[in-house]
Amino acid sequence: METKNNRAATAADQAVSALEAKNLSAGYDDHNVFENMNLDLRKNEILCLIGHNGAGKSTLLKVLFGLQPYSAGEVLLNGQHIVPSPSDMAGHGISYVPEGRGVFPGLTVKENFALALWSAKMTGSVADERVDEVLGVLPKLKDFWTRKAGQLSGGQQQMVSIGRAMLCKPSILLLDEPSIGLAPKLFQDLLEPIRAVQKQRGMSILLVEQQVGEALNVSDRVVVMKSGEIIYRGVPADFEGDHAKLMEMF
Repeated sequence: METKNNRAATAADQAVSALEAKNLSAGYDDHNVFENMNLDLRKNEILCLIGHNGAGKSTLLKVLFGLQPYSAGEVLLNGQHIVPSPSDMAGHGISYVPEGRGVFPGLTVKENFALALWSAKMTGSVADERVDEVLGVLPKLKDFWTRKAGQLSGGQQQMVSIGRAMLCKPSILLLDEPSIGLAPKLFQDLLEPIRAVQKQRGMSILLVEQQVGEALNVSDRVVVMKSGEIIYRGVPADFEGDHAKLMEMF
């Protein structure tokens, strides 16, 4: 049962954002995809970022992880200014799962995991424990553990990509459209165990999605982005039973 003290602790946790974009501007060549962007991912929550193709969602995630430069504004990690780079963000416990999965198709699932462990400098019993933990969360990985990732279905590859990202026990997870190529039921089967782990560990997850119904089922808040601007901030209950209302926004 949640006590008054627990509620107070949760509120205190969320008072400082886990990751925040503040007046951020970024784009490609001479064109800004977004300007003066403000977005806060709070501690211990799943924030769903929704919008049409080209709205700037993926660009924002790349900027937050340090894969794309920004021209103005700042990024805050736990309330402190940071200039993101993939190595630094990974060192701070942030994992990023790109759109399109990004597995190594010529390697087995086991080898994909081994490469991620090597990159994170995890060896021996620590590495074994991390693999066991991920397989406990996503047990279906065991069914194709020794198969090459390129031979797997889209849903299986997505599971590999997310499992690999979870090896380092991230405090923040950035997920860019994990539903691509997946049926709604398969997408939900993938999200539910991640939601359970998120609650257990107090992770913060920024979920970029277009499968509105399934994404909102596991989210705490929702932000709608259109043409580089945030046009709505709210909670999933705002659209309960009326997802069409949300779709009409973008």
